[in-house]
Amino acid sequence: MKSFGLASKLKTFFQFSKKVYKFNSIQLKNLHQLHSPISTKSSCSGFFIAKDSISLSKALSFCENSKSFILGTQIHGYIIKLGFISDVFVSNNLIKFYTKGRVFRYGFNVFDEMPERNVVSWTLMVCGAIQCEEVEQGLEVFLEMRRNGFVPNEFGLGSVMKACGNWGEGREFGLCVHCFALKIGTERNPFVGCSVLTFYAKLGDIGAAERVFESLEEVDVGCWNAMIGGYAHCGYGFEAIGTVSLMRRKGIFMDKYTFINVIQGCSLLGDLNFGRQIHGLIIRGELEFSAPVMNALMDMYFKNGGINSGLVVFKKMHDRDVVTWNTVFGSFSQHEDPKDIASLFHSFLLTSMRPNRITFSILFRECGKLLNLDLGLQFCCLALHFGLFDEANITSALINMFSRCGKMEMAYLVFKSKVSENVIIWNELISGYKLNCCDAEALKTFYDLLQLGVEANEYTFSNVLETCSRSENQLMNRLIHGVAFKSGFASHGHVCSSLIKGYIKFGRLDDSLKVFNMLDRPDMAAWGTMISAFVHQGFDCEAIRSLNLLIEADEKPDEFILGSILSSCAGTVAYCQTKSVHSLIIKLGFEGHVFVASAVLDAYAKCGDIQSAKMAFNQSCKSNDVVIYNAMIIAYAHHGRVVEALDTYDKMKLANLQPSQATFVSVIAACGHIGHVEKGCHLFKSMNLYGMEPSPDIYGCLVDMLSRNGYLEDAKQIIETLPYPAWPAILRSLLSGCRMHGNRELGEWTAKKLLQLVPHNDAAHALLFKVYSELGNWEDATKAAYKTFSAYEATGQAIIYYLLMAGFLLALCRDVICANRDRKHVILVHSKMNASVDVGAAVMLSDALRIQSDDFCIVCLKEGVLNKVNELSVLCDSQVGLFLNFSGNGKLCETVNTAPRPRSLY
Repeated sequence: MKSFGLASKLKTFFQFSKKVYKFNSIQLKNLHQLHSPISTKSSCSGFFIAKDSISLSKALSFCENSKSFILGTQIHGYIIKLGFISDVFVSNNLIKFYTKGRVFRYGFNVFDEMPERNVVSWTLMVCGAIQCEEVEQGLEVFLEMRRNGFVPNEFGLGSVMKACGNWGEGREFGLCVHCFALKIGTERNPFVGCSVLTFYAKLGDIGAAERVFESLEEVDVGCWNAMIGGYAHCGYGFEAIGTVSLMRRKGIFMDKYTFINVIQGCSLLGDLNFGRQIHGLIIRGELEFSAPVMNALMDMYFKNGGINSGLVVFKKMHDRDVVTWNTVFGSFSQHEDPKDIASLFHSFLLTSMRPNRITFSILFRECGKLLNLDLGLQFCCLALHFGLFDEANITSALINMFSRCGKMEMAYLVFKSKVSENVIIWNELISGYKLNCCDAEALKTFYDLLQLGVEANEYTFSNVLETCSRSENQLMNRLIHGVAFKSGFASHGHVCSSLIKGYIKFGRLDDSLKVFNMLDRPDMAAWGTMISAFVHQGFDCEAIRSLNLLIEADEKPDEFILGSILSSCAGTVAYCQTKSVHSLIIKLGFEGHVFVASAVLDAYAKCGDIQSAKMAFNQSCKSNDVVIYNAMIIAYAHHGRVVEALDTYDKMKLANLQPSQATFVSVIAACGHIGHVEKGCHLFKSMNLYGMEPSPDIYGCLVDMLSRNGYLEDAKQIIETLPYPAWPAILRSLLSGCRMHGNRELGEWTAKKLLQLVPHNDAAHALLFKVYSELGNWEDATKAAYKTFSAYEATGQAIIYYLLMAGFLLALCRDVICANRDRKHVILVHSKMNASVDVGAAVMLSDALRIQSDDFCIVCLKEGVLNKVNELSVLCDSQVGLFLNFSGNGKLCETVNTAPRPRSLY
């Protein structure tokens, strides 16, 4: 019978390895009996030489189970010799043997030569193609099956539905197959129902999956497992655990797949208490000897900070497979000790197991995280020795390792040595260039990808768009947006998020809103990016409104969205909103998440409610995370409660937590504010005990502490011996100390150093003015003042151009205004701080100015205070405008009195 056209559509022909197969004694005996006379009474010899279809099928099943490919091909020849190749039953078993052995080409040849086929033949071809990752071929066979009038059974329908769920382009096909299952009345079959349920879960439509589950008449353990796995896949960890509880109440036996799925749900929640309860059920159910279950349990512990518990599980395992070892390898980057990985890999080799491509892929990426190129190169030699160097994911992992280690030349050599159309490898190289700020190379690689006809995916466009955003290449960003639109990726989640970030960075909020509105169903990444953009631009009401719409759409905000909203509440001192968002966090079960808990604490502290901040700390400090302790220390320090800040630091040490760089910044700054210089110096020196090198921020806090408390020479000595070049902020701290303690000589030295770094810095002249004026040296003070300010004539009035950075020059403004009591003064407020600081600084300035003059205007330059101009007008009791354009000659080009609002998102 002629082929029906599938042969022309086969894209890949499997090539067999030249590896020499080693047979055990039983297989050698069986192979010998195949060509021997009937003289042996072996149990296998009977069906090898028998000439009936059942015996031949049993022989093929034996080869399939023992994975004896050569023996199976010999039996295939024996079948042809005996003339059984036209037997449908035998041919079906041949197809099954080849497809199970992942040799789809040979199975297809058998199928193509069959003179007669039944529904089992077609089903075996559909399932075999999908198992061999030939999804498109499997779907084509399914369609041809229908054209030939065969009605697929539950196994064919189930396999096709699962394939459509795993295949990125299978959504429409899967929906059609579901409709067909409804038409022929098989949708309530447990196997088909589970496959349909899994299909919708893979699409992220958990509501549809729930409706399918509820419609099933006979719900077996497989259906429950599919529902639990669907919840876990869609990120609903709590619902997955709840479904297991319901399953137990109904008395349904839980198998290993139940535990594997619910463990994934525990990992999503990040709550080890649930995980430990599931661990107890596993022991009670005597499944601790199941390698897949224990592998999932280890992975859950490793991902949620229970490294020691995960290692205990690993040590108690009797049957370890290569997946077990790979799981442990993937956890060791958290130890940041290359010796641990090397020692563990040595133990792995002693077990006589053979590492696979996943093993080396994990090891290369772990070496990249540890920035340990030497160990990575040793693993590279081993991968070459095991013959795995040409694997695509090995190449991708190698590029990742070299990129993280800053060796882009080596990464490019690895890429060039394997010319491939695999877009994952191209994405890894583009991502490496982006990581190392090689923007031109990243764009050129993207251009080469397009020229070679490699199909870019959403991750390709996302990486390139982020490169354009960072390099501020607005034209290229628009061009790539056009290419993404033409390729059909402009509405994908990752691409939209990158476009939104880019347009916001370019100041084009309207374009970012257009991109967001293109999404039919925005995912959490898109919502998070948009809400973060509103917060960043100071549109806090829009951010809150977006959160409300997200909840109304039956979506649950993630920890990043809640963190952004809390940052907005903290920046605008919105106490009531903070309490409301905190209630939502408790309702959603995020109060135990470190990122969210620290944001709640910070928001309460910045709203002035230190007691609520302390309450949030007490509720979350049980997680024993250094981030929570750092947030509380900073909160106490900002409220001037330095003793409590230091007490919290002591509690952190008692909890056996290692302080971070941020911890030392907070406690040293706190010591500086209350004059505990010896304590601060002791804390600085104690960093050696933790093997930490002081960061520039810590040196800055140390110099500020010494300068603030009069230890000016010590501060100068630290600046001169810094392991990095001095920067403006640290010099300003010393100069401020010189002003406070009246050290003219050191002040002049510091000002000179500061002006060498930033010649046009007004703060240096202003601080030097204060040094001179407080010492009574008015001649030098006047010179410094003239350097600080430039007077322009504009419409007959003096306009003083002054950059207010934090509000510490108010007295200087007052002194300068004294000489110009009868003139109108326009003060330009420009700050890179948040909006609330700008407003507060402007109000302070207005109070200072009102003492001397009743007629003035404050002009706000920063976009972050656009929505604050009305409030500022009331507080300052004066006209407040926005400096839209500054021509450079001291003339105001345009002033507005109201803040513009963004185009509506809705």
